[in-house]
Amino acid sequence: MRLSRCMKLCASSLAIVALVAGCAAPAIAPTAPPAAPTPAPAATKPPAAAAASPAASPAGSPAASPAAAAKPVASPSPAASPAASPAAAAKPAASPAAAPTTLKGICPDNVVFQTNWWPEADHGLFYQLIGPNGRIDTNKNSYSGPLGNTGVTAEVRAGGPAIGFQAVTAQLYSDDSILLGFVGTDEQIGSSAAQPTKAVLAWYAKNPQIFFWGDPSWNFQSVAEIGSAGAQVLAFESATYLDVFEGKGLLKKEQIDTSYTGDPSRFVAADGKIVSQGFVTSEPYIYEHEVSAWKKPVKFLLMDKEFPVYQNAVAIRADKLEPNRACLQALVPLLQRASIDYIRNPGPVNGVLVNFTAQIKGGTQISAEGAADAVKKMVDLGIVGNGSDSVFGSFDNARVQSLISDVVPVFEARGKPAKAGLTPNDLVTNEFLDKSVKL
Repeated sequence: MRLSRCMKLCASSLAIVALVAGCAAPAIAPTAPPAAPTPAPAATKPPAAAAASPAASPAGSPAASPAAAAKPVASPSPAASPAASPAAAAKPAASPAAAPTTLKGICPDNVVFQTNWWPEADHGLFYQLIGPNGRIDTNKNSYSGPLGNTGVTAEVRAGGPAIGFQAVTAQLYSDDSILLGFVGTDEQIGSSAAQPTKAVLAWYAKNPQIFFWGDPSWNFQSVAEIGSAGAQVLAFESATYLDVFEGKGLLKKEQIDTSYTGDPSRFVAADGKIVSQGFVTSEPYIYEHEVSAWKKPVKFLLMDKEFPVYQNAVAIRADKLEPNRACLQALVPLLQRASIDYIRNPGPVNGVLVNFTAQIKGGTQISAEGAADAVKKMVDLGIVGNGSDSVFGSFDNARVQSLISDVVPVFEARGKPAKAGLTPNDLVTNEFLDKSVKL
């Protein structure tokens, strides 16, 4: 199973996991139709701001992921059918790559995107820019190809274990070839003083992180209800939301267990009478369909109301925004359209993701059914959607300000103060969005 996203979103100075075990990888090969391999349980990713160790395995070297880790929890009801997203029934919009936008001489000749985990549906918008005929390189853990008829190429790089569990922000600062990467608002706040970034597109309108459980008698409707019930909460160490919830009195320190590694064995041993962290696009489906010792429904609670971070926001190093302003003006609208194209017709790109993960040595393999279910949940639960101004990919400054108020004290307590006088304008901007693009 996938390692919980806690690790991917963590601040660069906090260590969560250090898995090594690199393996030799096959040579570059063009993608082929997915072979429908038997999926191995996906490793859970660590939560957004639980810091990853920058000194772990060398960048680009595949690392063995810990035993099945959970992602954000799915809906309380049994996992939905792995059929394509309802939106896929609509006629797919023209690929952004087909748009008459020329990026040659405006953007780098090779536009590099850094993700925060192994290839998965949560990264679909980047892969959509290239389409299903790109090249998989398992030596570099990358996918590349022409960015339509724009005159430039694009490259999507895997993160998490593929870069030694280093936070994406740290990777943006250590590798100047990367233009854009996935970051969460909490990671941005924690790095705002030393490694500032500015997000230019909100791929996720709602935080997909979840708490999930298997006891059918539990029907938690809020984090406060979990706290009042005294249920044990299993999560990755240093996850920012844990400190926020504890500081607000929503959870009690004594009920939080931060020894979680992503292995589902404790959940199974407790017969689901435990609350675990995850992502709605991952854990619910994985537990209900791929964890052989469980394979029954789980219930979950989205954290979006109590912790409304913008997960997987597309961000650039703050010092690179001005030099790349013309590029962003042309590229961000293509990303908006690619996002919608992917949501409407995820099949071709999901085929790439399944094929890619089947080739990675020591990585996490995903199934076609799991990828389809992830997109369905994105749509059904509003994880992907328009912003409060009805524009796809926009940020709400009031929401960002509430996060600054909640998260700054957490990092100060950890000895990592945010930029003095931090404001939403330091973290996000809607200036490059095409206001006519709506889902």
